[in-house]
Amino acid sequence: MGTDPTPPGSPSRRQILACAAGLASAGAVTGYAWHRFRNGVPGGGFSVPAGGYRFERRAAPARTVVRAADDRVLATFTDGARTALLTGPTRTWSEPRTTGAVVRSDAWVRLMGGAWSQGKERTRWFREWFPKALADRSPDVLAVAFQYGDGAHDLRTASGLRYAGKAHFGPLVPGQSPTSFDYRDEKSDFYDYLGTPWTFPDGIRKHPEKKRYGDVDCSGFMRLVWGYRMGYPMHATNSPGAGLPRRAYAIASRAPGVLLIPNTGRPPADISLLLPGDLVFFAIDIGRPRDIDHVGMYLGPDTDGRPRFYSSRSRANGPTMGDLAGRATLDGHGFYAQGFRTARRL
Repeated sequence: MGTDPTPPGSPSRRQILACAAGLASAGAVTGYAWHRFRNGVPGGGFSVPAGGYRFERRAAPARTVVRAADDRVLATFTDGARTALLTGPTRTWSEPRTTGAVVRSDAWVRLMGGAWSQGKERTRWFREWFPKALADRSPDVLAVAFQYGDGAHDLRTASGLRYAGKAHFGPLVPGQSPTSFDYRDEKSDFYDYLGTPWTFPDGIRKHPEKKRYGDVDCSGFMRLVWGYRMGYPMHATNSPGAGLPRRAYAIASRAPGVLLIPNTGRPPADISLLLPGDLVFFAIDIGRPRDIDHVGMYLGPDTDGRPRFYSSRSRANGPTMGDLAGRATLDGHGFYAQGFRTARRL
């Protein structure tokens, strides 16, 4: 986590995120990229059990599955990962400008303070945290991600700093065709979107480029959601370090968490291990089938049963679950399906 990213006299990061948590319930349900609770109200169609939990151990990857007394799956915790997959009210995600696909899911993705390990369910921390987490309807990782999608409204702090709202991919590249994947430039990180400098734990300080204000490339988008908004540690380079490195290939190979699918240079034969919130990585530069150059977030199956992901893409000019210049699914013979290589759970 970085130090205060704002100039003197501006709100601190803690103040920014406190404001974000209070406003996000309204901000996450705007525009084309939207979600809603089943029955139209938070908590509709889902009851939080008061207790009687049963814990099961599973392998490959090692994980703990929590069930209610009525045998409902309530949560999945993976050894070595900080993400908690919780069951909650069903939400609907769609982006009708770019796709007819719809994802309806009861998955809620939260970030725990530390990595899960076997037996953690017996700790005092878990006994106090888990019922609250199941009942929590504040924006989770998925909801926060959609605060930057197609049609999302701006969200600002009291001082006017925009911390959410429709993101774009990057500035135009002179001489490139609008049909080219290089039409918009990469290199836009989360601090470019915010328009504020950021000091990383190693002391490196990065300053935003004015021409990139409001922009995030694919890995910058993951850092904006997981790092800036959710508090996952980050560092400025692509070398090993604490938390998320800068580029997609470095996140795939060097980020903390659990490697779910190794990179064999070909599309995986089995993607059944994937859960909503997992990071999925692609090699989409023709002729370099092993070199990771794109990252997205797995959403789960859409209503056609296709495994769909969400990422910031050049041709879509920002975060999308849509099918512009390539179907945003992990199966079949489409551009991104054929480029899919590996996956990681943070």
